[in-house]
Amino acid sequence: MNILKSALMAAVLSASTIMTIGASSALAVSAPLCGSRIAQHFDLGAGQTPEAAVLAPDGTMYVTFAKARQVAEISPGGTVRILATLPAPADGGVSTPALGFPLTVGIDRASDGTLYFLYATGTADLTGVWRLRPGGVPRRIAALPATSLPNGLALDQSGRSLYVTDSQGGVVWRVPTAAGSAATVWSSDPALVPAGFLGVNGLKLHNGAVWATNLDKGTIVRIPIRANGDAGAVRVTATGLTGIDDFAFTGRGDQIIAALDTANEVALVGNDGTHKVILTAADGLQGPTSIAVRGNTVYVPSAAYLTAKDPNLLVAHLSH
Repeated sequence: MNILKSALMAAVLSASTIMTIGASSALAVSAPLCGSRIAQHFDLGAGQTPEAAVLAPDGTMYVTFAKARQVAEISPGGTVRILATLPAPADGGVSTPALGFPLTVGIDRASDGTLYFLYATGTADLTGVWRLRPGGVPRRIAALPATSLPNGLALDQSGRSLYVTDSQGGVVWRVPTAAGSAATVWSSDPALVPAGFLGVNGLKLHNGAVWATNLDKGTIVRIPIRANGDAGAVRVTATGLTGIDDFAFTGRGDQIIAALDTANEVALVGNDGTHKVILTAADGLQGPTSIAVRGNTVYVPSAAYLTAKDPNLLVAHLSH
């Protein structure tokens, strides 16, 4: 993982724009995906490295551009609008755990359009959970330790609690959405800890449980949410997923599509935990970081952390 760390730390930010181009030919896409194409290319020099994405009901996508410290909106037609750029830490972000640069990370959206997202800086004044209401300005609603690396984020159905992975500390935090509330460690199971670089990473809520990945261990785990809100016993549901980042459920039981960042692949994980690769670099992947699914459409942002060539957004059709 030292190669990944070096590649991430070597990226340079500059100002530019996002470019949209036509579809590209798919060479390696496998069932149940078909018709894959690169829908948009982003500007690596401007730090437009899409780390996480969430979809609104109308098809609008909200993404975090990690290295630009930004939250952006992408319309169904491909128009990009920067909604917020977060303040840089006083030390430039060199204290950010594991990476050495500040970055916007996980994102989720409430039904009223409010966006919640994570910012990791290695400083106590900025690291934590942030909120952006429609037409408003970004505001930190909960601090997380400067030593943490908040990464994956999910809002529960009630809209009152957020679950946050800490890839450095190897824990899952629970954070009330009320501004000024304190974050508490929800699970610190050994299955979440790093094994050399980064541990628990992507996170989703599904069927009464928190599901999360562990990048170093190549696993997906399921943590039941008990009736009293506490974390239940952790169960590893899938293994052998090298470089797994974020993921999404397809709508078929516990079936998952997962981004394998360091392997430059996307995998389909079955209900039984077995997996197969369904997208590769031949399809245009450039270090996929997350997955979003809306109906039969699958969206795959790539941040090009390792390839350092072409951060982009791939779109494919999911056949059921």
